[in-house]
Amino acid sequence: MSYTQGDHFHPGDVPPLPPEYLVKRPRRLRSHLGLRRLVRETVLTRDDLILPLFACEGTRVRSEVASMPGVYRESVDRIAESARAAEQLGIPAVILFGVPDRSQKDAEGRIAWAPDGVVPRALEAIERAAPSMLRIVDLCFCEYTNHGHCGVLTEHGEVDNDLTLPNLELQATSLADAGAQVIAPSGMMDGTVASVRNALDELGHTQVSILSYAVKYASGFYGPFRDAADSAPAFGDRSTYQMDPANAEEALREARLDIEQGADMLMVKPGLPYHDILRRLREEFDMPLAAYQVSGEYAMIKAAGANGWIDEPRVMMESLTCMKRAGADMILTYYAREAARLLR
Repeated sequence: MSYTQGDHFHPGDVPPLPPEYLVKRPRRLRSHLGLRRLVRETVLTRDDLILPLFACEGTRVRSEVASMPGVYRESVDRIAESARAAEQLGIPAVILFGVPDRSQKDAEGRIAWAPDGVVPRALEAIERAAPSMLRIVDLCFCEYTNHGHCGVLTEHGEVDNDLTLPNLELQATSLADAGAQVIAPSGMMDGTVASVRNALDELGHTQVSILSYAVKYASGFYGPFRDAADSAPAFGDRSTYQMDPANAEEALREARLDIEQGADMLMVKPGLPYHDILRRLREEFDMPLAAYQVSGEYAMIKAAGANGWIDEPRVMMESLTCMKRAGADMILTYYAREAARLLR
């Protein structure tokens, strides 16, 4: 027996069976918070979070980035305080970016491997202040060169891949000497992982891991980061070394090369617009996989939340959960502290 919208029943009547399409009711599993928790397929935890920090020169400096509300450039003493607070929130790792004074920059970015540079000093301070915190460092030159590109330039203004590799080796070994536990090459120079791995091993840093920015797109979502790190290119763009956003198969080739060269972990950057790439890498490679929720993604959520257009905490958690659902084992996010508080 079937029923129609106009049917009415009286107490004691036996209700008719529902139509066939209502026998299976997926909503049953959504009917109670506890049931939703029990059947949840993807669970975001504090163990998934990596907090980016920007280390600058000076003392007691904490300068907010205008395009990234809640994100700061911090002097070494303040970086140590931030790392300790993150450790207390249960965040397992930070990734450091250096913001030297402009007077320290040159065409090769030599301050990047100076033992008294801002990042080595920050590493040592974090080790003292937050000893359980994993110390990851970004490996690139855009913050350290006076032209804002990621390596040594040719006379025609293009990045010379092979002349940049020795400098990356110097930077990597200097940072490992200062206490970096994970090196994260981000410049997209061909052969970087092999070059850095060999250099680290030769100096005895065999336990320092490499988290490769294997799949880094030439994206418009990086704008606020360049404000934070003072790393915008003085001319041109980075499309000759970062990947074309239109390409997916190229991502698999890049990841495969980095695995062959000794990468321990892979990263996809940006995160939100590239969920399909995360999924492709997850299915193709049995490797720890990171996603970077980059500055533009963070800034868009912040701006929309500030204007009352969205529920900022809800969208923050949704976006992070979806990156994990797409395949990320770990997520670099400027929201790490806020997410950790909610996850407690």
